[in-house]
Amino acid sequence: MANIQQAVPFFMVTSMEASLRFYVDGLGFVVINTWTPNGAIEWCWFKAGDAAMMLQEYRPGMAKDNLGAGVSICFMCEDAIAIYHEITARGVTAKRPFVGNGLWVVSVTEPDGS
Repeated sequence: MANIQQAVPFFMVTSMEASLRFYVDGLGFVVINTWTPNGAIEWCWFKAGDAAMMLQEYRPGMAKDNLGAGVSICFMCEDAIAIYHEITARGVTAKRPFVGNGLWVVSVTEPDGS
């Protein structure tokens, strides 16, 4: 297992455009790879620091049952309060920071409800 370097969550989304606005413009992730078979991004990989995610936009006919059900992602950071101020300044709606399990928590909901 020495070859494993990183775990990267992969999510299906209903609107790549809305998701990129949220993750890139709002949360500050940087797109590092894309797939654009029809001239628009249908898949992408993005990262912030050591955290990374991949998104794939649903295609016609794909099931979209229970969008966002049971999914949450925790990004560990040095200063959650600073992130709260940074993302809310970019227009992202975030819940008021609180301490949970001994850690500061800043919660946001992405466009598909996760």
